[in-house]
This record gives sequence, structure tokens and C-alpha cells, in this order.
Amino acid sequence: MAVISRCLAVICLSLVAGMAVADEVREFGHPVMEQRYRELTASLRCPKCENQAIDDSNSPVSADMRDRVYALLQEGRSDREIQDFMVDRFGDYVLYNPRLEGRTYLLWGLPAVLVVVGAIVVLLIVRARRRASAQALSADERARLNELIDRERTE
Repeated sequence: MAVISRCLAVICLSLVAGMAVADEVREFGHPVMEQRYRELTASLRCPKCENQAIDDSNSPVSADMRDRVYALLQEGRSDREIQDFMVDRFGDYVLYNPRLEGRTYLLWGLPAVLVVVGAIVVLLIVRARRRASAQALSADERARLNELIDRERTE
């Protein structure tokens, strides 16, 4: 019975130790460096997980990316250099906010263009309805209107 209880104790301790290792502990020399790390890992997307930042992901790729961000920060690299490194390695997909480049003008400009086109269409529709309601009556319509007015006066 003692052997079983020892085995259970070892298993429980292994599980607890495994859970403790799951939380990454990073040593930063300055709070600003830690804040940069947090912002970078929150702004980079995991290539394996769909729409999940590397700071929230448990995939091995995200762990590698977090390690690399930490190492590059320790080397004194700028945020832009770290993002460039990740884009070179994993592609533009890793950035939650794509950069404004020749390839992304359509992505960034399309919403503004659609708003302008929508405003022009609404303006044209309103103008066309005003013109339609302000048109003069034809001779037949005027005669019919006068006839209806006269009929109302006599009654």
C-alpha cells in the first residue's frame, strides 16, 4: 500500500511541477522592457492558431516566438526590428495590424473609398428624388387638378 501512495504522490508532484513550468518566468532588467515584451507578444499572431496572439497561445510555435522576442529584446533590438524578424520568418500574417505598404493600400484604403462611394450614391439618390418631386405638372395633370379643386369648392 505504501508503494501505491508513493507512486500517487510522485504523479501529483509531477503534475504540479508541470503546471508550474507552464507559466513562463522571464527576467527583465527594467519595467519598460517587460512592457515592451508584453506589447510585442500581444501584437504578434500565432501562425498555427487562428487569430490568437502568441502571449495567449500554448502552441510550440508561439512558445518559440515568445523565446525569440525575449532574446531579441535582451540583445537590445527595437520593436520594429523584432517585428521585421518575425515577418521575415513567418510572413505578414503574424502582424495583427498590417503595415501600410504597396501591397496593403487596398486593405487600408478600401473602407474609406467605400464610405465616399456610398455618400455619393446617397447624394445622387436624394438629388434625383428632389428633382422628381419638383417637376412642373403637365397640361393634362393641371387640368385634372383644377377640376378636382373646383369640385371640392362647389360641394
